[in-house]
Amino acid sequence: AVGGTSSSPNPPFPPNPPYSPNSPFFPNPPYSSASPYSSARPEDLDQILADLSLADRLPWTGSPEPLPPRRILLTGATGFLGGHLLLDLLRHSDAQVYCLVRAADEGAASARLGAALKTHRLPWSSEVRRRVTVLPGDIRRPRLGLSEDLWNTLAHELDSVVGVAAAVDFLRGYRSLRQSNVLGALTLAELAAAGRPKPLHHISSIAVFNEVGIASMGEDDPLARVDRLVAGYDQTKWAAEVALRRARDHGLVVTALRPGGIGGHTRTGAYNPQDLSSGLISAFGRFRTVPAFRYLNSAPVDWVSRVAASVVCEPDAWGHDYNLTGVPNTLDDVVRDMAFGGMHVRVQDWDEWRAEALTRLEADPIPELGFLSRVLSSPTALRLCEATLKGPAATGERTAALVEALGLRPAARYDSRAQLRTFERLAQDGLARLPHKDDQPYLWFPETAEGSVGPVGTAADIPCSMALTLSIASMYQLVGERRVDAGGELVCPAVHPEPLVVASGDVWVRPEEGIPGRHGQAHRLLRYRLLLRDADGGRWWLEGHKHARARRDVWRQTRALRVEIGREGEPASFAGELVVPADSYVRDQIDGIRVDPRLTAREQRAAKLTWLAWFGLEMGRGLLGPFARAAADLLDLRRTPTLSERHR
Repeated sequence: AVGGTSSSPNPPFPPNPPYSPNSPFFPNPPYSSASPYSSARPEDLDQILADLSLADRLPWTGSPEPLPPRRILLTGATGFLGGHLLLDLLRHSDAQVYCLVRAADEGAASARLGAALKTHRLPWSSEVRRRVTVLPGDIRRPRLGLSEDLWNTLAHELDSVVGVAAAVDFLRGYRSLRQSNVLGALTLAELAAAGRPKPLHHISSIAVFNEVGIASMGEDDPLARVDRLVAGYDQTKWAAEVALRRARDHGLVVTALRPGGIGGHTRTGAYNPQDLSSGLISAFGRFRTVPAFRYLNSAPVDWVSRVAASVVCEPDAWGHDYNLTGVPNTLDDVVRDMAFGGMHVRVQDWDEWRAEALTRLEADPIPELGFLSRVLSSPTALRLCEATLKGPAATGERTAALVEALGLRPAARYDSRAQLRTFERLAQDGLARLPHKDDQPYLWFPETAEGSVGPVGTAADIPCSMALTLSIASMYQLVGERRVDAGGELVCPAVHPEPLVVASGDVWVRPEEGIPGRHGQAHRLLRYRLLLRDADGGRWWLEGHKHARARRDVWRQTRALRVEIGREGEPASFAGELVVPADSYVRDQIDGIRVDPRLTAREQRAAKLTWLAWFGLEMGRGLLGPFARAAADLLDLRRTPTLSERHR
């Protein structure tokens, strides 16, 4: 079963091509020293060849029963991807999952797994614990550190083996990492082949392509030449995948799943603080600079985990190679996304960016980014970064076909919206910096309003006017908060003879969105909350609301603001209404829109159109609500029961 097996005569995705000793993985005769173009050390190459030969010692095995697994062994469940994969296996199958956890005993292993899941915002509930069997062990030890009886029991009872555990360190050499990443993978292959036949699902990496200048990274493309891989991590992932391909010649069904950069969860924002892609994203946002690159092959952890779980549970998917890299980001994509989020960045040459980033990290150390400083200071890691940034886009036709066949969420670019929750978490943890209202606004425009106020409970006959500047720091602000920043001044003799300055101000658009409305015909369109400071140092507050009603004066409803004004910490003293003049509305709030001048002319036009489309849609929905409710009341055909009917 060189290319794997399939229970379906017409699988929805193409099989792997056969591999032989003359395949691209063995492009040259055996060597004991590096060629003039090699990056790897000769002694490491000798060790890699010796480790590959260990695959030939694996037992011969037959094809596994093509049924969804009921008992799964999972390694690496305490890690970022492994924890999410554990939960997806539990959610989307009925399997009992055996988690191998490095610990002294079962109690310590269970506590370690629970703590790790909670760190990644994953549940460790009684229902999860009921379907998880924790096994203290170590992937670096013979037979995983398990007793002979337990090893034999697992060999005959397991239906599937999933290997996620790996030592991820870009600064260590091959010999330092081989025990976990290569010999551990071969031990899992030994378990999968022992007893009843079982498929082995191996989490590999697109690091197997990390040769500088490689032409393509498709699922069936030749891997990099191992002598041209510079980092020990890349070499171990290459050696493990090639060794397991040799295990296929012994009948073992092996699936290779290759993630790229694993981004944060699109809903919870959970991220891996030691992941290189998280460190780079943090540095991009904090320093407002990015190095020139071709592609970033990364996908959110929830998508990677969901697809991987589906492969494990779908027999037709076993035995193939998959690139779980999603849709790659180009340099233009990243720059545009960050500008859209109010973070305008400069593009620098890689060497310039690295030097500047190191200087900033040394001048203002950030403990959470200490690993990034070490990576940027390492010659080996620098070569790895160069291969990553200059490499081609990873492609995944087989993965896309599988996703479509199983009805899963298709891959999408890990863009600004998908990264929003993660970026907020990065900012909370001190790794990144979100746009702030003190920064150069992304977009702004003036708003003036005139009217009158009076003491609460009396006629509003004292002139009052307001001249504001409404702005947004980023489009994230609209999506995440539905809020606009406000600054400017209030001229109101009833409050103070001199103008009051807006110390801080917020305007919420449709603030009751998602909140069930009370029975009535008035819906809030906008809510204003301003903190004011008078010339004598006194502090005031202003609360204002624009309402939509089922009436014909729709145009005025968008301009009329009911306000209350009071001293800080006290109830309202004045109330009234301010109205945006009809002749200034279009002039100020449409024609008067200004956009950050650092954007190109095209980006400025796109920013204006995006704002107008978003705000116009929100206002349209807000104005339609009262009319829809009135129409529903008029068309309510439920017959009112008579008195006698009510007493039956």
